[in-house]
Amino acid sequence: MKITGIETIRIAERPNLLWLQVKTDEGVTGLGETFMGAETVETYVHSELAPRVLGEDPRRIEHLARAAEGYLGAWGTGAEMRGNSAFDIALWDLLGKATGQPVAQLLGGFTRDRIRTYNTCAGTEYVKNTEGQKTANYGLSTNAHTGYDDLNGFLHRADELALSLLEDGITAMKIWPFDEAAEASNGREISKDQLKRAIEPFEKIRAAVGDRIDIMVEFHSMWQLLPAMQIARALEPFGTYWHEDPIRMDSLGLLKRYAEASPAPVCASETLGGIGPFRDLLDTGVAGIVMLDLSWCGGLTAARKMAAMAEAHKLPIAPHDCTGPVVLAASTHLSLAAPNALIQESVRAFYRTWYRDLVTALPIVENGMITVPEGAGLGMELSPDLDRAFTTTRRLTR
Repeated sequence: MKITGIETIRIAERPNLLWLQVKTDEGVTGLGETFMGAETVETYVHSELAPRVLGEDPRRIEHLARAAEGYLGAWGTGAEMRGNSAFDIALWDLLGKATGQPVAQLLGGFTRDRIRTYNTCAGTEYVKNTEGQKTANYGLSTNAHTGYDDLNGFLHRADELALSLLEDGITAMKIWPFDEAAEASNGREISKDQLKRAIEPFEKIRAAVGDRIDIMVEFHSMWQLLPAMQIARALEPFGTYWHEDPIRMDSLGLLKRYAEASPAPVCASETLGGIGPFRDLLDTGVAGIVMLDLSWCGGLTAARKMAAMAEAHKLPIAPHDCTGPVVLAASTHLSLAAPNALIQESVRAFYRTWYRDLVTALPIVENGMITVPEGAGLGMELSPDLDRAFTTTRRLTR
């Protein structure tokens, strides 16, 4: 079997998403995905990645993971790593289809048939546009008509949101009420009034449902160390489940000071790419829940190694997904295979709305648990109606 083509697909309606398809001379095609900077990643894929891998055997996944690494862009989550991650996910999907096996089976087999999921409380339009990870791109004014306005929900009606999630069987939720304050001072400080307002959602949740729901806190790496520690101490009465990326993850050594102040474990980090930075995170001695994003860290090949490194440190992993349906499927396959997977992220505002229009099948969420769709590989394809339903841009390198 040989790789005969690398195709990328974008849609104008979701400009951060990029799909990558690996085509072969035997007619088997693998599907991968990445998120953010889609046009830039597309350029990299066709100008640099495709020439390295065309003509290669797609089943040699470890070999191709090394071949995809360039002299620059081998670490971090820049365009090269995002493109390589999508390519790697596609190779695993292709191998599954070629062998008639689900990806989780190829990763060593299922250690469970489903895993607990938490709801990241975004709305349908969250980070939809190419403006980046900032409050202006949270879609706060455009979500209400969808019925899944969970971001406005946690900001203004956190008690009602928690009750709604419990009715859906979801017993854990992730919120980020501190972002606006961080943007106001570039993360340098948080006033007493800002802190009081940001704490209100936690008060409402606990008043409404008590401890029946776990609360994860997302900091989005927006804070400097001292205000992050101040926020951590203020959260102590609410028994938060984890504190995610409290500071920018380019200063891992500072996590020790943060961890000393935090009542909750540190969760980090979807923003790290390559196994080296995850080794450095574990070497801090204060790593808690190890979060990784398959479309940014190097794909499944890198992620399974990161999971094994965390397992050796007796630590759990929690794969990230607030991006696209293919990554959700790939992440869930990893979560069902890795013995130290703790919980899988999902976004009901995504998988109950626009995700369904993009692919032929989705991971199944029932009673607070998630499992993979049936079938070989990832168990999904891009929708056959994609070109009719959306404004697509396809590019193929043979």
